[in-house]
Amino acid sequence: MTKQIVAEHVDVLIVGAGISGVGGAYHLRRHNPDTSFVILEAEESFGGTWWTHRFPGIRSDSDLHTFGYSFKPWIGPPIATAEEIRSYMGAVIDENDLARHIRYRHRILKADWSYEDSRWVVEAVRTDTDETVRISAGFLWMCQGYYRHNQGYTPQWEGMVDFQGTIAHPETWPEDLDYAGKNVVVIGSGATAATVVPAMAGTAAHVTMLQRSPTFFRTGRNAIEIAETLRELQVDETWIHEISRRKILFDQAAFTDMCFEKPDAVKNDLLGNVRALLGPDYDVDKHFTPSYRPWRQRIAFVPDADLFKAIADGTASVATDEIDRFTETGIRLKSGETLDADIIVTATGFNMSMMGDIAFTIDGKPLDFRDTVTYRGTMFTGVPNLAWVFGYFRASWTLRSELVAEFVCRLLNHMKATGAKSVEPALRPSEQDMPQLPWIDPENFNPGYLMRAIDILPKRGTTSEWQHTQDYWREKDAFPAIDLEDEVFVYRWGQRSEVAAE
Repeated sequence: MTKQIVAEHVDVLIVGAGISGVGGAYHLRRHNPDTSFVILEAEESFGGTWWTHRFPGIRSDSDLHTFGYSFKPWIGPPIATAEEIRSYMGAVIDENDLARHIRYRHRILKADWSYEDSRWVVEAVRTDTDETVRISAGFLWMCQGYYRHNQGYTPQWEGMVDFQGTIAHPETWPEDLDYAGKNVVVIGSGATAATVVPAMAGTAAHVTMLQRSPTFFRTGRNAIEIAETLRELQVDETWIHEISRRKILFDQAAFTDMCFEKPDAVKNDLLGNVRALLGPDYDVDKHFTPSYRPWRQRIAFVPDADLFKAIADGTASVATDEIDRFTETGIRLKSGETLDADIIVTATGFNMSMMGDIAFTIDGKPLDFRDTVTYRGTMFTGVPNLAWVFGYFRASWTLRSELVAEFVCRLLNHMKATGAKSVEPALRPSEQDMPQLPWIDPENFNPGYLMRAIDILPKRGTTSEWQHTQDYWREKDAFPAIDLEDEVFVYRWGQRSEVAAE
């Protein structure tokens, strides 16, 4: 195999300067101070989602006490705007001297692992100069997220080319789009739609949220009562942050358990709240009663009930039907009803991306992650020196990204102490016949974006070690207790392979 000329070598290469990558860099500097590293980011600035998404009202759908970092107190409202989140991340970068490690406008194309050299060689293109850059790294830390930032998912409906207005997807929002006084139809009813609709309502002539089927929503004040109380008592913000996190996590776990144990009671409670907001004459059964049990798909939080207030005051409405076709002036539904529109917003989700669509090879042989089994949703059988950050669906993404970060840092220190050049997980002899199943059980969680991508994802096994469990309460104790000398970890010293337990 021809040797590749590289400009430099680092111990760790972090892919992505979003919430996971910035957090990972912080933990690396704290726990592995002698480790050299670089962050490659395809965009021109940090932030990930909070940089690329520019649609009206863009905000978190997780509270910032848990979506924020454990080490950096969050002081603002729990549901925050993209600008507030980026300001918070910027403070983390500045306070921890991380900016010098980040290289923007570096889009990674290829990554090849060499067993002979015990390193990854990463090829990237600088989007500002078209220059090809090659960097080698001992370890790859994949923090790039799980969807394509520059390409949202839009189904193709008949007649879309006939529509005379503007079609906009939230992931590629036109910066000059003027919706004042316009009729707007927002297709979809997930967290994005629940954000866009109230943000546009009032300025637009009218906004209609068009959904094929209803979604569960939770509402509440955009405030954390215990945090407000502690501030009144002049408690230190570090304490407030930790106490609020623990209270929120406890409440979230209790709510999730209720969704599985008493789904009808949770459903009645959620729908009762909607009825109270929209009044006795509103058809909640048609527009806000899903066919699935709570938490089989993500439940969006609506701060201060702004979506429902817009519906109640008439600036927004909901249509529950299927699309027959687009017309020159809007959308015709299968019921025969028509929705006039100047602007149609396709809040229809995103396209998942396995490892950022990077072409991976091992000793020149193409790597297909579908052929691997995931170890705790973070490492993969047969893939050396690589960790993937994929957060939680039912809790904040950052909770898991920090568990993974501390695990990676501990693993790197263990390898340094033992002199190991590489590590990869492998099924134990007793697990060789373990059934290999789709990455997630659709009976547990089945949003459209995940079901569309199930064929590109790794396999899972039948035990929690070989799954992405989605269970923070289990993983917060399980990750720190991982035995790095367990036989599941295959270490190599140069080209010679050794099992850790030996």
